[in-house]
Amino acid sequence: MSPNMTGAMLMMASMACFTFNDALLKLTDGALPLAQLLFLRGILASALIFALAKRLGALRFSIARGDWLMIAIRSSSEVGAAYFFITALLNLPLANVTAILQVLPLTVAVGAALVFREPLGWRRASAIGLGFIGVLLIVRPGPEGFSLWSAYALAAVVCVTVRDLATKRLSPDVPSMTVTLVSSLTVTVCAGLASSTGDWAPVTPRLGLLITGASFFIIGAYFFSVRVMRVGEISFIAPFRYTGLIWALLLGWFAFGDWPSPVTLLGASIVVATGLFTLYRERLLARD
Repeated sequence: MSPNMTGAMLMMASMACFTFNDALLKLTDGALPLAQLLFLRGILASALIFALAKRLGALRFSIARGDWLMIAIRSSSEVGAAYFFITALLNLPLANVTAILQVLPLTVAVGAALVFREPLGWRRASAIGLGFIGVLLIVRPGPEGFSLWSAYALAAVVCVTVRDLATKRLSPDVPSMTVTLVSSLTVTVCAGLASSTGDWAPVTPRLGLLITGASFFIIGAYFFSVRVMRVGEISFIAPFRYTGLIWALLLGWFAFGDWPSPVTLLGASIVVATGLFTLYRERLLARD
């Protein structure tokens, strides 16, 4: 396969792993406190990330102070994203939460314009405005449609946006696996501290299998997401991120019996379409 096709396959694999991880966590159905759930998954995931990084020779901690600051911001944002996203995930249909996250390419574009002074033309600004309308259709901010858990999902979008902007500021020579390991350890430590203040729930064999499965899927997601950055053109590969919404719809239907309403599907379609348009415009500008 060409580098672009290889990258597309890796991106789809990454999105599939992320979504299966989310589905397994949702299947725990709140049987464990959130902090305990994140801590147990984090212990296993961090150990696997460390073993994988050592085997690949991808760990290096002699990093510039400015890069460590960006890693600290990124890791803190990862903690917030994990808390808000999984809380929303345990209380909303999988496809709804995933659909809200599809606004990320648009929020990152706005953040880059505000923080890094990157140009934001009228076409991209229009796409961002339409994408915001799509998100409003998904969360339906009103006495019947909007809920606290929708707000949690939007808070996760903010955290992930900050995380991605901090990642963009990292020097090219900072190993991706080092950043991944530090982020995973930060989430694990914070979850461990939070879980120490309350009682732990018993971990049944079923819950243990779900947590183990989620840990392996998150490792696959991390691995494929690192690999995808090393092949092909990002402008070609990035649109395949939206395959995560397809997996979420299918898993939500088969595993939980959830199928989004027509209004939610319309909103998700608008968000995906505006994100694809933004990526298409960036590719045209890159060619020029």
